[in-house]
Amino acid sequence: MKRICLSVFLLLAAANVASAADCDRPCLKGLITKYVDAMVAHKPDSLPLAANARFTEDSKDLKLGEGLWKDITRAGTFRQDYLDVKKQIAASHVEVYAGDQQVLYSVVLHTKDQKITGIETLVDRIAANGRFTPDSLGKPLAVMSEPVPAGQRLSREDMVKAALYYPEGLRIGNFTDAKTPFSKEAYRVENGTFIAGVGGPRGNAPGLYTQRIILHPDVVPSVAAVDEEEGIVLLWMNFGDTNSYGPGMALITFEAFKVFGKDAHEIHAVNAFFRTLPKDTKRGWDSTDPVPRAAPWAAH
Repeated sequence: MKRICLSVFLLLAAANVASAADCDRPCLKGLITKYVDAMVAHKPDSLPLAANARFTEDSKDLKLGEGLWKDITRAGTFRQDYLDVKKQIAASHVEVYAGDQQVLYSVVLHTKDQKITGIETLVDRIAANGRFTPDSLGKPLAVMSEPVPAGQRLSREDMVKAALYYPEGLRIGNFTDAKTPFSKEAYRVENGTFIAGVGGPRGNAPGLYTQRIILHPDVVPSVAAVDEEEGIVLLWMNFGDTNSYGPGMALITFEAFKVFGKDAHEIHAVNAFFRTLPKDTKRGWDSTDPVPRAAPWAAH
């Protein structure tokens, strides 16, 4: 009996140690804060890094401290976190500055035992003469930054499935035919600019179903993080070469989808930070959740 009790005690103790080593939501959020602060201070060594931690910027392996780390001068006011406790991933869309230039920064921190094992980033520097000027980053995004309504949280699997109807709409060039499940109040913000839907600063913004979208037959999605508590799925996507993003170029994006619903699994808000990169750009990191190898990404 004593041996049995001792064995049970040791097993419980081991489980508690393993659990204590994981990052909870405040811990993951704190790692994003530490990361941004370290960037602004230009002190990568101040981060709790695991041995041989990997760092990529725009899908290229770099030494931590290179790339935007050299230019950043301060953090902006906008930040939207996506905390995946199950997979121990802390991701965020963050506004920062390099001198006077606004930079829209996507960061995904892969962690283990409260240390950063990998850092995946995407950098979009806003050109002063760009076609669109960010108009929706001055305050937290409606719905996206709000709690999921009581009784409307979905399973992780259902959240991912709903989000993957979005690249399916891009693939065939029609969100209606793809049955992408937008709610009536859904909207989309791209690189800080309100593009489509309701509730934004543009009174003449097209609807998500009525806005014309081009065919993206080669779009490739990958799941970067799933914030189960906040109802958000963060996808990395390569939109593929459509002859519209420059010769041999494609849009590469980290795009967040707010998904919840009681009677229907609906997308209520979309927030994307993206930039153009060569069409053959690959993510270089594993998807956290299964994505079908062949389109359509979601079963109809």
